Amino acid sequence: MAVTEIAPRSGTAFTLRAGQVLRVIDPCGMQVSDLLAYAMADIREVISAGRTFDYEETIRLSTGNRLWSNRSNPMLSIIEDATGLHDFLLTPCSEATFRHFYPDLPVYRGCFGNLAAALEPFGIAPDDIPVAFNIFMNVPVDGLSGRISVQPPLSKPGDFIRLRAEMDLIIGLTACSAPASTGGSFKPIHYEVEAA
Repeated sequence: MAVTEIAPRSGTAFTLRAGQVLRVIDPCGMQVSDLLAYAMADIREVISAGRTFDYEETIRLSTGNRLWSNRSNPMLSIIEDATGLHDFLLTPCSEATFRHFYPDLPVYRGCFGNLAAALEPFGIAPDDIPVAFNIFMNVPVDGLSGRISVQPPLSKPGDFIRLRAEMDLIIGLTACSAPASTGGSFKPIHYEVEAA
């Protein structure tokens, strides 16, 4: 499959078969991409931050780690990672996010709205959207207070992550819309699916 572009502040959804590899690329640098995964066999089985942290025993997920479902099944394995820095703590940005954090900016539907629209044809409703795996997102956690902050991504132009599907999946993927997550600018995300 050729490289596909996700336009700034938009999202898409597609199927990924077991054994196929998804390569998510930051073509310009400093851009976040929210990723969701649902089991094709039953969309009630969905990517889970809590299960992933539990089984991987870390909140810093990179090469060699797996992303798990709410039913304790591995969904995706990270097989190559150019940055090694991603977030799995924060929920996709939404209209409510913009009202809360950016009261002086126009309200935008954000990654949540973009994912909801892209996933609707697969029968996935907005209430079925969990915490996303936020590729390239930089969310430092203070070791003493536990306080988090959203900082500009450290990804450079051309950085990528490769994830192998461990089951047949429906994938949601965005080019993030939140100013803090993207260093204040909005850029595209590229992706390609490698054959199994």
